[in-house]
Amino acid sequence: MSKIITPYKNSSQSKKEQITQMFDNISGNYDQLNRVISFGIDVKWRKKVLQIISNSNPDKILDIATGTGDLAILMAKTNANKIIGLDISAGMLEVGKQKILDKNLSKTIEMVLADSENMPFEDNYFDAITVAFGIRNFENLEKGLKEILRVLKPNGVFVILETSVPVKTPYKQGYAFYTKNILPLIGKLFSKDNVAYGYLSESAAAFPFGEALNNILRENGFIDVVAMTQTFGVATIYSASKR
Repeated sequence: MSKIITPYKNSSQSKKEQITQMFDNISGNYDQLNRVISFGIDVKWRKKVLQIISNSNPDKILDIATGTGDLAILMAKTNANKIIGLDISAGMLEVGKQKILDKNLSKTIEMVLADSENMPFEDNYFDAITVAFGIRNFENLEKGLKEILRVLKPNGVFVILETSVPVKTPYKQGYAFYTKNILPLIGKLFSKDNVAYGYLSESAAAFPFGEALNNILRENGFIDVVAMTQTFGVATIYSASKR
């Protein structure tokens, strides 16, 4: 992205610090709001990510920007012996830890408070890595991708689920109206952080998607890069690997 989008325009904090603060603020009702905002379709997208990951039969999985752990919990349906959910927001992780306890998955899933651009893992450690709706929040996208490549095993699978922008009429116009007017309004009504959902829609519009993100992945060392458009283009699933 040529322009750095941050949640709090007048803040002197770095983007990373602002993102941490924002997700801490909205962690309590994040899951409920997500279901409302996406009309529940995000559940279907995550299941597609699960299918891709399951096909590689991984033993160790890392879910970056795990938030409250929705995708990490879903991936417990694989045969993986270890799933790590990583996030910089302690508030989001606390919600996720409770969900994991409630589902008796504590032996399989570990929640880790850490920075995705400087991860505390060995080289070539994970068989599969996922990021759902988090990669556009990286402060330094290139640094984050290189760090992901470092901890991914050769021939391992890397899957991104991220919002994108429809390019066909009338979906393009409908999406623009919804993200500019409706989504921030819902966020203001139901979240104590008035700017959070405005940031989420603004950052989605500014982030590279489709072939643009494919090229960024290739430039940072990934191979076998494929983009799969979802639901008229409002989201895209990207699959890649490591040489």
